[in-house]
Amino acid sequence: MEKPTWRRRSSTYIADSPHMRMRVDEVELPDGTIIPAYFVRESAGFVIVFGLTEDRKVILVRQYRYGADAIHLELPAGTIDEAEDPQTCAVRELAEETGYESNDVTLIGSYRIEPARSSASAFMFLAIDARRTREKLLDPTEVIEVEFEPLESFREMLRDGRIDNGASIATGYAALDRLNAL
Repeated sequence: MEKPTWRRRSSTYIADSPHMRMRVDEVELPDGTIIPAYFVRESAGFVIVFGLTEDRKVILVRQYRYGADAIHLELPAGTIDEAEDPQTCAVRELAEETGYESNDVTLIGSYRIEPARSSASAFMFLAIDARRTREKLLDPTEVIEVEFEPLESFREMLRDGRIDNGASIATGYAALDRLNAL
């Protein structure tokens, strides 16, 4: 397939904060159709970390999510800071949210979050033999409880809905596949 040419006629930022950068574009399609308000969220993306302790327990975080107005059980994750590479972000987020660190943090995949409306990618990491080295260092918007699940029963949590965050589900299955291949 040949990439179609969409021409941006104008662009205005309607949100520009540390939490969200969104623009609205006026776009002309190849057939001349004008879309007066096409919204695009700009982001460097985020990381998700499947941390596995030395005794083969998966590190999870239970936290409140304002957008859903609910408490969720997830893998540690976080936004990539400006000029930060995903690997550095993964190491930082695991330590900040859980107090755990690993000397073996590996990228196991990435995917586009919502390519129709966002420039962001999600980067999935596996951190093996993680150990507690420090206290958590949370952002003001974070209230997090750290939990652990034996590796052997983690897959069931993905299947039965106890973990319902799409990024955690994708990363969980990717990490389990990688661990089975080792």
